[in-house]
Amino acid sequence: MERALTSSVAGAALALALCAAAPAGAAQPLAVSVRRLSLETALKAAQAAMARCRAEGLQVGVTVVTRDGQPQVMLRDVLAPELTLRVSRRKAYTAASFDSPTSRLRSQAAGGLAHVPGLLFDAGAVPIDAAGMQFGAIGVSGAPSGLTDEACARAGAEAVQGELDMMQP
Repeated sequence: MERALTSSVAGAALALALCAAAPAGAAQPLAVSVRRLSLETALKAAQAAMARCRAEGLQVGVTVVTRDGQPQVMLRDVLAPELTLRVSRRKAYTAASFDSPTSRLRSQAAGGLAHVPGLLFDAGAVPIDAAGMQFGAIGVSGAPSGLTDEACARAGAEAVQGELDMMQP
């Protein structure tokens, strides 16, 4: 009985200590909810980016990543080299990591971040943001210019942004 009482007192003291460590009035949730693109939505974005590049006669690779940079959809056009997928993935990962178009991140490449594995600070990817949330990013590779890659990526993001903006919270 004494052991049970000692354990209860120790447990209560630990609980009080943990509560004291949290900022006053800040209720911490027990879980968080993160919205993700459905496979169909990610595929729609990738296909829209591919269609934009095809309209310009370009064969590219397209990667849509989740907000944490994990690939969700990867498409490579018939004549696009395999390298386009590896590059589009790195661009998309970078855009998701910084929640910014990669064309705006070129100054980051001058610092130590240029040597972080997986990051690529070349133009060609944009985040997929809507309804006040980041859903991921889309990267394109294979056009003669990174800015053209980015225009295709932007077309993909815009293809799903309107529907995402209409979502219920």
